[in-house]
Amino acid sequence: MNILGISAYYHDSACALVRDGDIVAAAHEERFTRKKHDDRFPHHALEYCLSEAGISYADLDHVVFYDKPFLKFERLLETYIAFAPRGFKSFCTSMLLWVKDKLFLKDTLLRELSLHGTRDELTKILLFSEHHLSHSASAFYPSPFHEAAILTMDGVGEWATTTVAVGKGKDIKVVREINFPHSLGLLYSAFTYYTGFKVNSGEYKLMGLAPYGTPRHADLIRNNLVDIKEDGSFRLNMDYFNYCTGFTMTNTRFDALFGGAARRPDEPLTARHMDLAASIQVVTEEIILAMARNIARETGQKHLCLAGGVALNCVANGRILREKVFEKIWIQPASGDAGGALGAALAAYHLHCGAERTPADGVSDRMKGAYLGPAFTQTEIETRIRELGAVFEVLSDEEILKRSVDDLIAGKAVGWFYGRMEFGPRALGARSILGDPRSAAMQAQLNLKVKFRESFRPFAPSVLREDVDTWFELAVDSPYMLLVADVVEEKRRRMSEQELQLFGIDKLNVVRSEIPAVTHVDYSARIQTVHKETNPRYHKLISLFKERTGCPVIVNTSFNVRGEPIICTPEDAFRCFMGTDIESLAIGNCYLEKAAQDEKLGIDYKNTFELD
Repeated sequence: MNILGISAYYHDSACALVRDGDIVAAAHEERFTRKKHDDRFPHHALEYCLSEAGISYADLDHVVFYDKPFLKFERLLETYIAFAPRGFKSFCTSMLLWVKDKLFLKDTLLRELSLHGTRDELTKILLFSEHHLSHSASAFYPSPFHEAAILTMDGVGEWATTTVAVGKGKDIKVVREINFPHSLGLLYSAFTYYTGFKVNSGEYKLMGLAPYGTPRHADLIRNNLVDIKEDGSFRLNMDYFNYCTGFTMTNTRFDALFGGAARRPDEPLTARHMDLAASIQVVTEEIILAMARNIARETGQKHLCLAGGVALNCVANGRILREKVFEKIWIQPASGDAGGALGAALAAYHLHCGAERTPADGVSDRMKGAYLGPAFTQTEIETRIRELGAVFEVLSDEEILKRSVDDLIAGKAVGWFYGRMEFGPRALGARSILGDPRSAAMQAQLNLKVKFRESFRPFAPSVLREDVDTWFELAVDSPYMLLVADVVEEKRRRMSEQELQLFGIDKLNVVRSEIPAVTHVDYSARIQTVHKETNPRYHKLISLFKERTGCPVIVNTSFNVRGEPIICTPEDAFRCFMGTDIESLAIGNCYLEKAAQDEKLGIDYKNTFELD
């Protein structure tokens, strides 16, 4: 049975294809269109999924949309009625959009789907899941657990913003919800907006900024913005927010509470912004931990699955793990709306069709390392980059690993393109830029000369799974870069009294460990464990780097620049290579050196994409 899941029209459109419960393919539309967070119907991702499965449009048994638009429309109307006459302008703008595109979404979907082929009874195979059910299904069904508690947290679905469910076998039962406008995701996004970052895009920047500050505003948040109950449930004080009635997240009362207007994106970050980031991060972790503890008590479950945009807060995830609230946790790597496409397909298979799950072993998940996107043959790679004018060598597997490690040790930034593209917001060693973590200059080099982004942004370590606990305070799998843990004490460097007095961004250039390029200012790191079962080539690369240096860790950041989606094709890789200070590129078995390329092929890549 072939089931296609679709998410679209809000942000991060995607498609996923499931065959008899097995995840065959999944991809974000943005990777094909090169438009960050593309929300349009995912035509390219759909065609890719069909191609990867080796089927045609006529072979689909069901097509499932990841939420129910009429329930969202109901929320919009009821929200306006509750706050009227405030928000009339916002309401009119929303109404125009809904009447034009979203209210009759079923007709829109049928029209878009018809572009991929004709078939009888299309309306009978088109299904609609609920938003948070899609998220819950994306977390539970691919997890290693036969039964588990499921916590879904995001901005808002139809009405729900937080959902607690229990999964057993093929069944998922929702046991509790928190509804709009009370939303942990929207609370965090309000601070994203207030500190000058883009909502639904810059939340991870806020999380990365938090360790530079002090949570001096945490009590202001607790006492004025959010009423937190002992069980982790909460209510927001809507007097401080504008998202129900206006076009901004916060209002003038919010400004007065925190001593000034929202930061403009072109304004410098100050200690105040860092303190705000630290404060909302602390409160967010407090809410999530309280909720997790209560879920463990109420359900009696030993395992927890997480999804929804808030589940991408890997610092909070690390706290749940570190404080042993559950024996094991598992987080869907595509926790945001893109992952809803996968969850919708899995929910249709197991809940609508009633199909049993393959027995879970408690260890291995079914995401295949999240390598679910397009791959390219060696012949395709050579043909495509030759047509672009690239100068390259074709090397054996052993030679390309050796050359890559040589360049990493020499302090070069290496583009790494191999196998199937990742599904989710993280690059996991298939579409990555790599560096030497031992270099004190690598973080600044990658941020300013390659990624063209803010200097404070941290980089993640990719570490051999078998070595993770000798370098980090982590003893479990973290294949999807969704857990934060500290560098172990013996790998840290003792800071001088003078260094300890530094504040804010001045902390950035202090060497804190043997791997300074991936050690954040609080000694933490967002860790990816690399497994030879899911990415043998990447595992071999790091193993060779360890053999040469004694260090089983390398810097891994996504292969893109600020504002650009992660690369998908060989052409994308070459353009990014030529538009940045990436010095070497391993793409399949082709190896490119920047010095060998025609300078005329260089482009002004820094200004190609809208800033995120």
